[in-house]
Amino acid sequence: MQKTILVTGSTDGIGLETSRLLIAEGHTVLLHGRNPAKLVDAEKQLSALPGGGRIESYVADLSRLADVEALADAVAEKHTRLDVLINNAGVFKAPETITPDGLDVRFVVNTIAPYLLTQRLLPLLGTGGRVINLSSAAQAPVDPKALSGQVSLADMEAYAQSKLAITMWSRTMAQTLKDGPAIIAVNPGSMLGSKMVKQGFGVAGGDIRIGADILIRAALADDFAAASGTYFDNDQGQFADPHPDALDPRKSEEIVHIVETILASR
Repeated sequence: MQKTILVTGSTDGIGLETSRLLIAEGHTVLLHGRNPAKLVDAEKQLSALPGGGRIESYVADLSRLADVEALADAVAEKHTRLDVLINNAGVFKAPETITPDGLDVRFVVNTIAPYLLTQRLLPLLGTGGRVINLSSAAQAPVDPKALSGQVSLADMEAYAQSKLAITMWSRTMAQTLKDGPAIIAVNPGSMLGSKMVKQGFGVAGGDIRIGADILIRAALADDFAAASGTYFDNDQGQFADPHPDALDPRKSEEIVHIVETILASR
């Protein structure tokens, strides 16, 4: 059965490769990008795939929460059902680390925007949908003040904390929803050849197909259907425990509370 799947950050790296493989299998893929020109290039490239599925494109800067709302509205205007949301978009380095809202851009793009987008698209995802959240092997205890924009962090600190934060809210949201989609955090693999790895470490990195394959498996395979609230570590090739803080209900609820307070205060 063909699915309708939104892949954020799908103009390059793992997101583009994931979209390529899904389209080649005949699925309808909603591409997303921040840069309109790159989005056009990606759509042209993917549209040339033989026998491919349908493609739609959406422009949104996920560092701007108003854009996240607009993205959700645009998808809802065209679709009454969304089978899978893959929250792939992420940032490691940025020329400006503080957003117009006074928040750290790494936390906004990697943690807060996926939370908001997921919440807004829950009605489309229903009980049988899936949300696949990009986590990482790099997970560090979250400083609540950094998440709320009161403290500035170095790139790696902010990235690692933002990835633990998305892992924490994935588990909490999964446990809170009674009749919602499966929500699964996935480390697609360490040091793959994404833009972030090249920016952060100055190396080409490994085959991004490794990351794309596990995202597709998480999105579509039967062995992930009942995995809501879990964490899959592709470095180990299995479900595993994330950082201990993600297993602590009190700490996770604190992170969710901060995210919801930020969204409510906009």
